[in-house]
Amino acid sequence: MNNSDAESRGLFLVLSAPSGTGKTSIRRIFLERHPEVQFSVSCTTREPRPGEEDGRDYFFISEAEFRERIDRGEFAEWEENYGRYYGTSGKIMDHFLDQGRDMLLDIEMRGAKTLKKNYTGGIYVFVLPPSLAELKARLQKRGESDVEIKKRLNKVREEIGEAYGYDYVIFNDSLEKAVESLQTIYRSEKSRAIRRRRQIQDLLDQN
Repeated sequence: MNNSDAESRGLFLVLSAPSGTGKTSIRRIFLERHPEVQFSVSCTTREPRPGEEDGRDYFFISEAEFRERIDRGEFAEWEENYGRYYGTSGKIMDHFLDQGRDMLLDIEMRGAKTLKKNYTGGIYVFVLPPSLAELKARLQKRGESDVEIKKRLNKVREEIGEAYGYDYVIFNDSLEKAVESLQTIYRSEKSRAIRRRRQIQDLLDQN
């Protein structure tokens, strides 16, 4: 990222986590506290869950339409997860970032790797549970079967190593502390000298 891009273009936070770590709750509260940050609504081919709304939580589209968008190169990143497709619109990202709007993206690890190749200037944050025992308890509360929980925990063990490829790691042992950690990361990144060059120069130019 050059100096002019850092000053004029919005920054984006990428939030990833294994299933059941509370990432969605962290994201929701963060956005409530930072209405200036635009949430990047992903496209998906899965069915809406209870309480989810099209255009707010996801853009729910058919697999045929999703594949057409892949062919047109519309996605900044996309992936298949548990037989369903998820993708981030590059056009929507550019629209907000070019306007200087900051964004928050909630995407999986494979998608984050692809995004890193296609877009510069992102801040990548990985959310982890305080322990696997705690994660198992959370999955049980969600009503998932023992077979599904075992499968997810095995996948989590594989995914934990992905944290090393991120800029920051948040352990979600307390939802409030986790949100505060994400806010601290965001504020710190906004305060980088490279993003404040114009304001610094304005001070130097004052008589």
